[in-house]
Amino acid sequence: MKVFVHHVYEYKKGLRNLVLHTMGRMMVQEAIKRLEGSNIDYHIQDVTNSKVNVFFGAKECVKIVKKICDKPLNELSAEEDFMLGIMLGYDRKVQCERYLSRSQYAKVMAS
Repeated sequence: MKVFVHHVYEYKKGLRNLVLHTMGRMMVQEAIKRLEGSNIDYHIQDVTNSKVNVFFGAKECVKIVKKICDKPLNELSAEEDFMLGIMLGYDRKVQCERYLSRSQYAKVMAS
């Protein structure tokens, strides 16, 4: 929970517009309580029976996450994966490399 609390701190300080935090399902109610107590938008996504992804941050960012993350993250299209990575503040060059790799892989799989 310490890392989650630190992510909330970073969001509140403006270091991040969107955060993805994977946590045990047993901790999610406490996370929701903290987010709602701080009036922070969030989206919960099931990962496994014991883990969930908690996306939280700016309302606009969470709204997009709700729209594109209606499936497991490994099933996102190359474009959705790129957009999510950029929104999460991941390294842009690495995201570009990842996009190129995934989009070429998708072409090979389609042919």
